[in-house]
Amino acid sequence: MKKIVLCSLIAFSSLFAADNDLLMATTTSTDNTGLLDAIYPVYKAKTGVDLKWTAVGTGAALKMGENCDVDVLFVHSPKVEKEFIQKGFGIERKAVMYNDFVLVADKAVADKLKGKSVKEAFEIIKAEKIPFFSRGDKSGTDNKEKGIWKKEFGEVPENQSWYRQTGQGMIATINAADEQNGVSFTDRGTYIKYEANAKGNPEVVIVTEGDDSLKNFYSVIAINPAHCKNADVENANRFIDWIISDEGQKFIADFKLENKQLFTPDANERKQ
Repeated sequence: MKKIVLCSLIAFSSLFAADNDLLMATTTSTDNTGLLDAIYPVYKAKTGVDLKWTAVGTGAALKMGENCDVDVLFVHSPKVEKEFIQKGFGIERKAVMYNDFVLVADKAVADKLKGKSVKEAFEIIKAEKIPFFSRGDKSGTDNKEKGIWKKEFGEVPENQSWYRQTGQGMIATINAADEQNGVSFTDRGTYIKYEANAKGNPEVVIVTEGDDSLKNFYSVIAINPAHCKNADVENANRFIDWIISDEGQKFIADFKLENKQLFTPDANERKQ
């Protein structure tokens, strides 16, 4: 999987954008859920611009922005996004939407964790050595999950045999938890996609959810032309203006899978 991702990044970075192309690096969750597939024809019809994206973890997406491979980022890891701006790689960070993170577990171990707080669930996982499947890819989800371990226990249990880093995307990581009676940490939107793939009968179920600390915020960032002279900042800002507009925000609010809303627009409410 790592080789495939690397090859796709090399291929993507070698593309030369036409005047009506906008190159975006985004997260696997915006891609896996189908949100960008739904946005594409609407935005193309409105602007004539071809939106071309590659979906990777937020860390890899930010690196693509730093390397001048894209014009705009659509990501979800606030701390590293702010650092990206501070270093001069991006112009401005704009709020777009949020969903939330959830802890999911194979049905074989789910009853041990259901109804527990995040801290309680992680304590049980650690004490009973329940296989925990982490993405391990510096994505926004990976950063959030590791942040919980650090906050509650002082360190990430990376040296423990029960803590397994897949180095893969979210769906593949959930599937690993399914195959080995384990646990994983995911954004809700991707879980809904996994649930839909399972025809409404998933082997991995949500066990912990609803805490305000689990909110998952997505933002857009135009690449700074002062750092990347060929960055298409005009088209990047055009896309940003649309997705945070009333029209774009309504589109996000109306986007559903299995009649479930995947994201909540918050461009007008969230403080950066």
